[in-house]
Amino acid sequence: MTYSLSPDSYRTLRPERSPRSPRRGWDLVLTVVLLVLLPLAALACSYAGFFLAFASDACGPVTCNYDVMNVGLWFAVIAPWVVLLLALVVAIIRLVRHRITFWVPLVGIVLMAATWFIAAAIVGAGVSAS
Repeated sequence: MTYSLSPDSYRTLRPERSPRSPRRGWDLVLTVVLLVLLPLAALACSYAGFFLAFASDACGPVTCNYDVMNVGLWFAVIAPWVVLLLALVVAIIRLVRHRITFWVPLVGIVLMAATWFIAAAIVGAGVSAS
């Protein structure tokens, strides 16, 4: 005895797609609010980076490496904007894929602050160079 399927029945044998997780409204709203605040955080970190120029005030009696200090200063000014772009891209990709995303701008803000401290260390290395 053979069992055969009609040609129309093969159309129903498609593999089922995995169900997408439902979009969480609170995550979308919180992510959008944090992404709007993220450029303000980048602006604040970049503005704080300009204050690293005052480290050259200590260079009177000490020989300083101004090239290293300039690298640190410009790193402090530019790095927050790079972090902003990366956080925006990652957040948009995660939103499209229906993943929890609110933490991405928060990590971006922490990374922006971390870049200032790294830049301050670079500027400090240029000041203490003799």
